[in-house]
Amino acid sequence: MITFDTTIETYLAHLNLGPLPSLAMRALTDMYTFRGLVLIPILWWIWFKPGERQEWRREVVIATVVSGLLALAAGRLLADFLPFRVRPVYATELHLQFAKGSLRDAMLSNWSSFPSDHAMLWMAVATGVFIVSRITGVLVFLYTAIFICLPRAYLGFHYPTDLLAGAAIGIAITYLMTWAPIRTRFARPSLRWMERYPGPSSMLAFILCFELVTQFDELRRIASVASKAL
Repeated sequence: MITFDTTIETYLAHLNLGPLPSLAMRALTDMYTFRGLVLIPILWWIWFKPGERQEWRREVVIATVVSGLLALAAGRLLADFLPFRVRPVYATELHLQFAKGSLRDAMLSNWSSFPSDHAMLWMAVATGVFIVSRITGVLVFLYTAIFICLPRAYLGFHYPTDLLAGAAIGIAITYLMTWAPIRTRFARPSLRWMERYPGPSSMLAFILCFELVTQFDELRRIASVASKAL
């Protein structure tokens, strides 16, 4: 356990914000409205925005969605194969009492804390927005850091290094996937297919964006129940 993590988590655990801010923190971690339903519509806005370089912007959006999917997959693999890290809220050796989190997030005691899949996914999306629009991207980065990542540290779901590492990985994935030599190999053919088959492609885009908003929560629960049943 590094001093950087314990120092910040100790400060956050003893930070008395009062019942209303703590309730807001719980809402931010529990509700999709404050995560995916803020960031994903920005990608749709970029997609339909008229003007110059529309094809390039749409390629970046496709690459960003793919990056989000890769970030979720990478987060799951890293959590499974790296040494297990107990979340701060369950680390009894810290002797810290955090503000009570949501029931759904509090049931993650058997999930490794490192890295944060939330930070990976939404920083990956924020990076895609930043590549298209610097001003909007900076605002999205700030929103992701303050309203998505910070509450998870405040409630003891993640250490700061979980969030920083997740953010760095998510940013790197998007920069790699939006790099022209890589992006054009899959985004350009995908865009041509979407233009040729607007019906099926719109349906698929909606499903993928919905699953990103929910971070595949329901599918993961079904898979978990199925694995236990088998």
